[in-house]
Amino acid sequence: MKTLLIPLHRVKLLPLCLGVSHLSLSNLKTSTVVWKQNNHQRSFCEVSKDPKPQNFTGYDSIKKYKPKVPQYFNFASDVLDEWAIKEKEGLWPSNPALWWVSDQGDEIKWSFEELGYFSRKAANILSEVGELKIADRVILILPQIPEWWLLNVACIRTGTVLIPGTTQLTAKDILHRLQISGATCIITNDSTASLVDSVASECPSLKTKFIVSEDNRNGWLNFRHLMKTVSSNHNCVRTKSADPMTIFFTSGTTGSPKMTQHTHSSYGIGLEVNGKYWLDLTSSDVMWNTSDTGWAKSAWSSVFAPWSQGCCVFAYLMPRFDSKTVLQALSKFPITTFCSAPTAYRMLVQQDLKSYKFKCLKHCVSGGEPINPDVMEKWKNETGLTIYEGYGQTETVLICGTFKGMKVKPGSMGKPSPAYNVQIIDDHGDVLPPGKEGDIAITVKPTRPFTLFSGYVDDPEKSNALLRGDFYLTGDRGIQDEDGYIWFVGRGDDIILSSGYRIGPFEVESALTEHPAVAESAVVSSPDPIRGEVVKAFVVLTSAYKSHDPDRLVKELQEHVKAVTAPYKYPRKVEFVEELPKTVSGKIRRVELRNKEWRRT
Repeated sequence: MKTLLIPLHRVKLLPLCLGVSHLSLSNLKTSTVVWKQNNHQRSFCEVSKDPKPQNFTGYDSIKKYKPKVPQYFNFASDVLDEWAIKEKEGLWPSNPALWWVSDQGDEIKWSFEELGYFSRKAANILSEVGELKIADRVILILPQIPEWWLLNVACIRTGTVLIPGTTQLTAKDILHRLQISGATCIITNDSTASLVDSVASECPSLKTKFIVSEDNRNGWLNFRHLMKTVSSNHNCVRTKSADPMTIFFTSGTTGSPKMTQHTHSSYGIGLEVNGKYWLDLTSSDVMWNTSDTGWAKSAWSSVFAPWSQGCCVFAYLMPRFDSKTVLQALSKFPITTFCSAPTAYRMLVQQDLKSYKFKCLKHCVSGGEPINPDVMEKWKNETGLTIYEGYGQTETVLICGTFKGMKVKPGSMGKPSPAYNVQIIDDHGDVLPPGKEGDIAITVKPTRPFTLFSGYVDDPEKSNALLRGDFYLTGDRGIQDEDGYIWFVGRGDDIILSSGYRIGPFEVESALTEHPAVAESAVVSSPDPIRGEVVKAFVVLTSAYKSHDPDRLVKELQEHVKAVTAPYKYPRKVEFVEELPKTVSGKIRRVELRNKEWRRT
């Protein structure tokens, strides 16, 4: 088999924003990365669809997982550096730690040893040049370029608290995050630097600005230029397991974004449960997660879960999500595990999937919001692969999931992960029997799970509002069936009460999606003088139906929902819209639509 030789000094980075010239990586290191494909011959052969688990024998064996949390833990020194040592001693496969590709055809591959080398240089930039101290907060806004991974690891090495942000943030968003977090440092690229400069004067805590660019910018330290000169010798700080490691701003689906803080153990150790069981990764796997770098799902499946297993993280830089590009990449590269949002899968199944050959792909997962059973069925029929759904939050690791070897129940979130004792409880904090709808909750007494976030920063009131008796409330409603599977009903404040019936928007949206006229939909409550409130659907039409008579189409959609689900759930009101309001992570903001209906501010 052919050996790939990738000289780093010839590799170029493509910024996310179009119109900016390619950026050289020569300032990182002039060396050759070798990746021998003959160690992974199976990657280029047909693999069995939905094979048996690699790390466990069945769901009962998963439940026995009880990791120990030491007093001190640091993911960089205790995990990544250990892989590098094994790699150097020849005890580890030659699968790269990071395999990065751009849509221009540029590629790099870094071993764990090289990841350590570069991230130590990056750590010195933060601590020596930026003069950042332990617990200082750093906002990082970068697209999927290699420096994003380097700086994730560098922050862990220095004990600084990383605050990731999506590249879609506006100046107002950046201002809010800088002011609320009190961050002393921000790191970004050319496309966002001007937005930062427009608000920096209103952020007294901001002391240091790093730009990842080939070009200098007034008032900014150039990260790429500094990488040429700083030392690669760096002693990783000794962090306690309970020390803060990262802060994520929640997506704001139901309100203003909150600062969700995780510790070195809650993600650094806790996300092993994702990598080992839900993703079922080993050192021979190549994992591709398409999540935006600003959101917790990226930390889940692009950093901690795969690297906890010594797995290769694959990344493909695209200016925007493109179905054909994704399918071509799944066909071209030896990707074994693929993770993407339901929205992405909905786009992918619209393509001619049978024209693509996924020779290596063997495990597909989805998270972020519920996935429609219809989409799961189409993907399975066309590819032979099952989509395993996972459920979690920014505040948690995996809460529930469908794991290999389990019976797949489309529409279900699966069974509880070993990280939590998950129950359905009533308004008094009592556990409900199977079949009864209630709040999805996690047991936190007498022992709070270390995998749970440490709280909303500077907001104990909101943190305490999530507690009811012995439980942490996820804010979601659900039902547990007789087999122990959890079924999502909807966000607690998304539930529609109409004529005594409780109606979750997801089931109505799923029914609507099955109709060929519906490209996307969002369902909320709407005031009604008789029923109190009724179901209203905001519908984005597919191009083929935009010219149809709207009145006839409303009746057709209503009859369709009656036929697919319980008749009382059909939308009594339907409004056709060009687009739906969404968070920057792509989640529909039902709260905005609901406020519009109820004329709330």
